[in-house]
Amino acid sequence: MFDLQLLENDPSTPSFYAVLITALFSFFLSSMICITYQITTKSIYRKAHFLQSLALISIVAATVMQAIGDSLARGLGMLGALSIIRFRTVLDDPRNITFMFASLAIGISCGVFGFSIALTGTLVFCTAAILLRFSPLSNSTELIGKVRLKVPKNDQQRQIVEKVLTKHCVDYELDQLRFLNPKNVQTINEDGVMYKEEVSRDNLQEFIYLIRLNDKSSVGKLTEAIHTIEGLEDMRLTFSKQPTKL
Repeated sequence: MFDLQLLENDPSTPSFYAVLITALFSFFLSSMICITYQITTKSIYRKAHFLQSLALISIVAATVMQAIGDSLARGLGMLGALSIIRFRTVLDDPRNITFMFASLAIGISCGVFGFSIALTGTLVFCTAAILLRFSPLSNSTELIGKVRLKVPKNDQQRQIVEKVLTKHCVDYELDQLRFLNPKNVQTINEDGVMYKEEVSRDNLQEFIYLIRLNDKSSVGKLTEAIHTIEGLEDMRLTFSKQPTKL
């Protein structure tokens, strides 16, 4: 009843079985992409909707390619119809964009009956993603620290601070440098009268560094090393996850 010989299928009028097998095969391969993403992604910010999109978008791409077929008029019409839709979803991480394009490529390959191309590309892509997950190219930590230091104002202090950071950090960058002005503090005496008391900070400067710890160091070791800096007045250290953006 239905033509199951996909190689002899007419691209302009694909049979029911051809469309069904194409959709199922593209969903199977994109599910492999989705599982690979789940395994190789260290971030806990893995939204369920994004994982579902990885598995489903290949079916959409395959359906669009089969609907177009070999017709130039259909292709131009589909291009005009899709241009009406405005996609406003932002993917900040370029790695997420790569996985989304991989799923789209699978759907396009299946839509033009390039099943061997889709299968080979999926296997190579998934294998490469797993190998990169356990390679040195995969950062052991995604936490970016911000250390704020108040030290005496002289030319050697920056060299002393950066010497400590070089020992404990794989990367660091000076974000801000401020020279502190005298600060007025309002206080109340025993009679309830408010008066101003000036706190001298003429001889202080403040460094703010963005840092990434190396594998051999830790927050405790870095804190101990910073406290050995002579003349240190204050130190604040915070860590947060900084997303990678294009």
